[in-house]
Amino acid sequence: MTPSEKSKRDSSELTDDLRATVFTDSVGIQTKGPTFVSSITKNEPIVNRRELWAYYMYYNGDNGVGPLGFSMTLFQSLAFAAGFDPVKGPGSSCSAADASGQCVLPWAGGTKSVSSIVLISNGVSFAVMTLIFTTIGSAADYGTFGRWLLLVITCICWASQFAEMSLTTPSRWPLAMALYMIGFITYGATLVFYAALFPRLARNTLRSRTLREKFEAGDISREEYEVEESLEKNRISNISTTHSNIGYIATLCLNLSVLLPLANNPKVNNYTLVLTNAYWVVTGIWWFLFQQPRPGPPLPKGEHYITIGWKQIWAASKQYKQLPYTFVYLFAFFLLADGLNTTGTLVSICQNEKFSFSFLQNTYLGLAQAITSTMSTLGFWYFQRYFKIRTKRMFIVTNVVTVLIPLWGMIGIWTGKFGFHNVWEFWAYNVVFGLFQAPYYAFSQTMMAELTPPGFENMFFGLFGLSNRASSMIGPNVIQAIIDRSGNNWMGFPFLFALCFSASLVIWIFVDVEKGRKDATAWADGVRKTADLSVDAQ
Repeated sequence: MTPSEKSKRDSSELTDDLRATVFTDSVGIQTKGPTFVSSITKNEPIVNRRELWAYYMYYNGDNGVGPLGFSMTLFQSLAFAAGFDPVKGPGSSCSAADASGQCVLPWAGGTKSVSSIVLISNGVSFAVMTLIFTTIGSAADYGTFGRWLLLVITCICWASQFAEMSLTTPSRWPLAMALYMIGFITYGATLVFYAALFPRLARNTLRSRTLREKFEAGDISREEYEVEESLEKNRISNISTTHSNIGYIATLCLNLSVLLPLANNPKVNNYTLVLTNAYWVVTGIWWFLFQQPRPGPPLPKGEHYITIGWKQIWAASKQYKQLPYTFVYLFAFFLLADGLNTTGTLVSICQNEKFSFSFLQNTYLGLAQAITSTMSTLGFWYFQRYFKIRTKRMFIVTNVVTVLIPLWGMIGIWTGKFGFHNVWEFWAYNVVFGLFQAPYYAFSQTMMAELTPPGFENMFFGLFGLSNRASSMIGPNVIQAIIDRSGNNWMGFPFLFALCFSASLVIWIFVDVEKGRKDATAWADGVRKTADLSVDAQ
C-alpha cells in the first residue's frame, strides 16, 4: 500500500488516536473538546471587488521596504559608527582609511562583530516569531480573533517604524536594535496571518464557487476541477505578490522625493522611514474596513486563546501519517526558508558595507529588484496559465536560483574577483532575485494552500509561518558563530548552500502535490464527519 493510499484510508476511517481527540464543528458544536476546528461555514460571503482590492492594497503597503530593509540598514549603520576596529583597539574608527575591515562592539563582557550582532538580532526575532505562531497562530481560527490579531500586530509594526525617527546618534544603536527587532517580528507576523487569509478568500471567489458547484453537479471531472481551482488560487496569489512589488516600486520612488533633495540632512534616513511607513498606513487600513466577516466557531468552554494553539499544533503534528506530503513539505520548507532568509540577510550585510549604508544606493538597488519582481511575477503567472503548468514545476524553477545564490557567495571565499565583492554583483543579485525569488514566494504560498486541509487554514498556515519565518532562528545563529570565529562574512555561504540544496531536493523528489491535496481534503472531511457523528450520537 502506498503512503498516499494508506493516508486516504486513515483519513476516511480515522485512527483510534484521532477519534480519541476532541473536535469542534464549523458552528462551534463541541464533542469532547477543542483539538481541531474547521473555520468553513456554509454561508461564507462571496468575495466582492472592494474586499479583494483591499486585500491586495494591504500587501501593496506591507512590502518590507521599512521593517525589512531600511530599518536593518539604519541599525547596522549606527552600530558600525559606534563600533571600533579590534586591531587598533577602543576609540578607533571602523571607517578609517587604514581600518582593518573588522568592526566590533562591546557585548556580554567582551566584544562581537557588528555583522554577528545583526545576525543575532535576526535569530532572536525569529525565535520570538516561533513563540507567536505556536501560541496564538491556531487560535486565529476561532471567532473573530484572527481579524483583530492582524490589526493589533500591524499597529505595533507601524508604531515601531514611526519611533525610529528618534534614532539620530550612534550611541542609540541598542535602541535601534530593539526597534528593528520589534518591527521585524511584527512584520513577519503580518505576512503569516495575512497569508492565512488567502485560502479562505480563494475558495470564496465567484469563480471558485462556480467551479465547485459544477463539480458537485457532475458537470466537470475532479481532475479538471482541481486544475482550474489551482489556477484560481495562483491567480490571487500572483496578483497579490504583484501588488506587493508594485508597492515596493511606489515606496522607493516616493522615498527619492526625500532622499534626493535632503541628501545632506543628517536626519534624511529617519524622514525616509517615516514616509515609507505612512505609505503602508494609507494603503493597509482599508483591509480592516472592507474585510467581510467570516468568523470561526466560538472558543470552546474551558479553553484559552493562549493555550489552545499549542494543543492544536500538537494534535496536528500527530497527523503526519494521514498528511504525509503536507508534513514533508513543511519540513523541507523549514530548511529552505531558513537558508533563503539567512542568505538574504548575509548578502544585505555585505551590500550595506559595500555601499556604506547608503539609503539612496539601497533605494536604487531596491528599484531594480522591484521592477524585475513585478515583471517576473506576472510573466510566470501568464506562462503557467497559458500552458496550465502545475504549481510544483513552477516552484522548482525558482528553487534552482535559490540554490545558486549562496553557491555564488561561496566563490568569494577564495577570490576577490567574484562572489559579492563588486558593485556590479549586487546589481546582478537584485535583478536575479527579482526575476526568480518573487515568484518563489507566490508559488510556495500556493503549494501550502493546496496541501492545507480546507477549513484549517490558520492552524496549518501557522505551521507554514513557523517554517517560513521562525525556522530562520537557526541559520542566523549558526552563521554569526562562523563569522565571529573566522572574521569573514563569506564563510557563512557554504552552510547556506548545503541547506538550500538539500531542502530543494526533498521538495523536488518527495512532495506530490496532487496526492497531498486529496489527502488534505479527505482528512478535513473525516474530521467534520466524525464531529457530526458524535453530535448525532448525543
